[in-house]
Amino acid sequence: MKDMGDTSYVIGIKIHRDRHRGILGLSQETYSNKILDRFQMKDCSPSVDPIVKGDRFNLNQCPKNDFEREQMKNIPYALVVGSLVYAQVCTRLDIAFAVGMLGRYQSNPGIDHWRAAKKVMGYLQGTKDYMLMYRQTDKLDVIGYSDSDFVGCVDSHKSTAGYIYMMTGEAISWRSVKQTLTATSTMEVEFVSCFEAT
Repeated sequence: MKDMGDTSYVIGIKIHRDRHRGILGLSQETYSNKILDRFQMKDCSPSVDPIVKGDRFNLNQCPKNDFEREQMKNIPYALVVGSLVYAQVCTRLDIAFAVGMLGRYQSNPGIDHWRAAKKVMGYLQGTKDYMLMYRQTDKLDVIGYSDSDFVGCVDSHKSTAGYIYMMTGEAISWRSVKQTLTATSTMEVEFVSCFEAT
């Protein structure tokens, strides 16, 4: 065995240490640059948000004829979404909701879905230097939050639930997912969301 010193990269995540200030940072800037380069988005304009309140997606935006299917044939939608999934699972909780929405249309994406995926990559372009930061502390309380919308999916009338757990004020676990059942009230949606978070 050989001691090669402190780890600086693990599965594409750069580890930043400042032992003097008691800070540990996890960054996927290099991975974000690779995604942007791979899909010819390295020179794109940065986007302020990965998704905005008015952005709604549904099955009506999927290709309906051969011309529209042919138009989407050479677009690497599934590869882009898969690449974004890896980023959001590891360090980029800020794109979890948008990536979850885009993932619903992988089998038959339309041009609107592709534009939304490019918008998320534009958001990565403007925020690729973001990182998870953890500070040394004696308080190790774990705090969790959960929330959901009500009938957020136009097609299935199911809701989207999300949660985040934090320790020392920093995110340690998160998820955004469409619920498996159709709730009949906002209270039921919140109970399901709480259940999934626990």
